[in-house]
Amino acid sequence: MGLIVVKFGGTSMADPGKIEAAAGKVAAEAARGHRVAVTVSAMAGVTNRLVGYCEAIAPVHDSREYDVVVASGEQITAGLMAMALQKQGLSARSWLGWQVPITCEGVHAKARVRDIATDNLHAALDKGEVAVVPGFQGITRDGRVATLGRGGSDTSAVALAAALGAERCDIYTDVDGVYTADPRIVPGARKISHIAYEPMLELASLGSKVLQTRSVEIAMKHGVALQVLSSFGGAVGSDMPGTLVTKETPNMEQEVVSGVAHSQDEAKITLLSLPDTPGVAAGLFGPLAAAGVNVDMIVQNVAADGKRTDMTFTVARADLPRALQVVSETPALSGVEVRTADNVAKVSIVGVGMRSHAGVASKMFAVLAEKGVNIQVISTSEIKISVLIDEAYMELTIRALHTAFGLGG
Repeated sequence: MGLIVVKFGGTSMADPGKIEAAAGKVAAEAARGHRVAVTVSAMAGVTNRLVGYCEAIAPVHDSREYDVVVASGEQITAGLMAMALQKQGLSARSWLGWQVPITCEGVHAKARVRDIATDNLHAALDKGEVAVVPGFQGITRDGRVATLGRGGSDTSAVALAAALGAERCDIYTDVDGVYTADPRIVPGARKISHIAYEPMLELASLGSKVLQTRSVEIAMKHGVALQVLSSFGGAVGSDMPGTLVTKETPNMEQEVVSGVAHSQDEAKITLLSLPDTPGVAAGLFGPLAAAGVNVDMIVQNVAADGKRTDMTFTVARADLPRALQVVSETPALSGVEVRTADNVAKVSIVGVGMRSHAGVASKMFAVLAEKGVNIQVISTSEIKISVLIDEAYMELTIRALHTAFGLGG
């Protein structure tokens, strides 16, 4: 049998009992002859508590020291998982990010995996040892602890699977797969058994909380087969009970819309009466990128007089204070009126079939018009359409689109 990487999320690591149950799934895979590497998240709620400690000291803090604090959660669960595996009779040890090492680069608190040295891990796996690696963390070239951003344990697991040449990466979480919409909002949402990388990447980037966006990017780039499944059923990954994410699916051409995604973690910034001159946008979005603020939807109005224009863009709600600080410190924007709103939500439809089917956008907009939902911003790609709307209409919009595109079970 081959090598697999299994990752357990925070709810799977929530207490010693759940950690032992997760260890039982690893033991079951080992009993089937697999070599297994494990990636773990911090216990549910622990990272939020650690972030809260940082914000209590300083709302705008040194991200290098922030990383030192929040990386500790996964260190705890890595050690506990290794103990639980040893209790089940397996040879196991934990490998912290700096011990592997997992080398990172970029902005602290949102670092990116640059390289994973695998010699030591392969040596351990080849002699029958289970390697337990904490997710979410690595080390910079200058020896500082770095974290990968919220949800970064998914990225750690897929990057580890790619580096080790694993045949599959199983992501154990608190849901049993990827659904056509959030089943808490749409009771008739259907579990997708098999989905291609591209629509999964769009769903992840548009607010689906099942997989972190960067983990899908890495899987697509390196051809890592991903499976999303529940920690709380009796099945293990090799039973294939979840949603498999691969290059192609059997019915890709037939699917016009695969799912409806949403994000409430949105804030809108509008800059009024900007100078309509070359370099203004670069002078804004360059500093935002340098500050680690990801910008999503962008709309710029046509300047009627050729001199002044308005621009609207969205950022994550948590990034709003930092984004406003950048705007206030940008000389070219001095005196520009700034308006913000954090009572907005993004709702999107995704599907590879949208490339070859006309009328998807008109149908979506007709549904929203019928429900009296005003569209504030629109963003599109080949396989998705996103709209920014008032948060109060989010659930109504999701249900209406799910029904209109026939996504129910």
